Amino acid sequence: MEDLSKLKPATGAVKTVKRIGRGQGSGYGGTSTKGHKGQKAISGYNRRRGFEGGQTPMVRRLPKFGFTNPTRTEFKGINLDALQAMADKTGIKVIDIEALRKNGLISGNDLVKVLGRGEIKGALEVKAHAFSATAKAAIEGKGGKTEIVATR
Repeated sequence: MEDLSKLKPATGAVKTVKRIGRGQGSGYGGTSTKGHKGQKAISGYNRRRGFEGGQTPMVRRLPKFGFTNPTRTEFKGINLDALQAMADKTGIKVIDIEALRKNGLISGNDLVKVLGRGEIKGALEVKAHAFSATAKAAIEGKGGKTEIVATR
């Protein structure tokens, strides 16, 4: 037998929405939960992003400096140790853009630059968009080949 203290209304029967501005009896009448007067109590109030209550905003207080080159070419750097790890795992000797993409080292239309960290054990043929001087010397020093692929 159920205890009467455990009674509760059926699901969906009671609304939990705060109905403001519907009279004093609702508990949310009068000022409609906005307090008395002030900028935020006025109808149509909409504070813009970064507004600091009339104080000079952060974006205007901080100095502007630097330069962003709109024609900069962004490369994804791949080091020699990553190429060697990929060659060991897959057993391939010709590493090109498609092989890098297939093995998850690059994504989409990334431009690839091979960098010189680490070392390679055997001769690899590497095709990329750019090479650092140390990477090129290391690959060709082990009897491999480097080939620069044309960018887009």
